[in-house]
Amino acid sequence: MGRWFAVIVAGLLVSPLLLVALLLAPGPALAHGGLVVTTPAEGQQVSTPLDAVTLTFTEKPATFAYFTVTAPTGARVDGGWSNAEPVPLTTPVTEYQLTDGVWQPQAYRTGFPVRVTVSHWPVPGTYVVGYQTVASDGDQVKGQIRFVYAGSPTPAPPNWQAPADQPQPELLAAAGPSTPPQAAAKPANATSVWVWLVPVLLLTAAVLLYLTVRPPKRRPARPPLRDEG
Repeated sequence: MGRWFAVIVAGLLVSPLLLVALLLAPGPALAHGGLVVTTPAEGQQVSTPLDAVTLTFTEKPATFAYFTVTAPTGARVDGGWSNAEPVPLTTPVTEYQLTDGVWQPQAYRTGFPVRVTVSHWPVPGTYVVGYQTVASDGDQVKGQIRFVYAGSPTPAPPNWQAPADQPQPELLAAAGPSTPPQAAAKPANATSVWVWLVPVLLLTAAVLLYLTVRPPKRRPARPPLRDEG
């Protein structure tokens, strides 16, 4: 009876931890039309001035998409963007689509590149590429990538003026209230948090279960008293 009572108590202690893990654990990524590869890659160091940076998505971005390239000085150096020819993806990307009220996985094998021209490279350092568009199913696709330019500075074109345009009204209306990509904070990687948080919760649950149901230590029997008389 006592052992079953201990098991029930352990279950009551463990269940809240497991429930929290199930409720807060990230579900399947519902991203659609997402960014799959960039050139340069996130965190890459480049030493040669590039004419453009390339961002490849799983579907063609909206015509009113918004792209920026910001130098370490804070000034923009992008000179417009254009669509390139679709390319096969080396590794298919799985995204989820809502079909008949159920999220269904779908594999994408074709990428749709966008070339964002870079006017010049004023200083070495970290450059930020911002992107914002809306997928065909209405999902907002937005973010930033960062890479390091380690080459020599290059001059600005004659009569160059840094662009100051903002997202078009169509983009803002489709995406809802938001901030421009270059001002948006880089999202935290929630998946990396759960890589260690879930094991900690499970380990804690196991320890509680062990401490609750383990048999009590038996104290050694006292030797009988000898009769001195």
